[in-house]
Amino acid sequence: MSAAKRSSAPSARLELYERLVATIPEVECKGATIPYTAINGNMFSYLHPSGSVALRLAAVDREKFLKKYETTLFEAYGVVQKDYVKVPDKLLENTKELKKCFEASYQYARSLKPKAAKKKR
Repeated sequence: MSAAKRSSAPSARLELYERLVATIPEVECKGATIPYTAINGNMFSYLHPSGSVALRLAAVDREKFLKKYETTLFEAYGVVQKDYVKVPDKLLENTKELKKCFEASYQYARSLKPKAAKKKR
């Protein structure tokens, strides 16, 4: 399902994010206002309303990513998210290269302990 009519992120960024998510067929883009991906209750990527993309990576991959792409940990709402890196704009435009990092993020999230489903009231 496309988040195009729901997200406040710039439409060009949303398009790039959705193209990235489509590189792994079993992953679906979720989220009512902030598009994200998750497996077993563990979120591993999202598109911030500003248009920036955050990827959750294992510590080793995170350090390599930060150095290789000269970027930072993702910061949202004044909080540095220690497991997430900020995807540089140029890399977001290069789906082929970013796909490798997205797959690493997906594999990392799959390795995490599943989160318990929330009970409906």
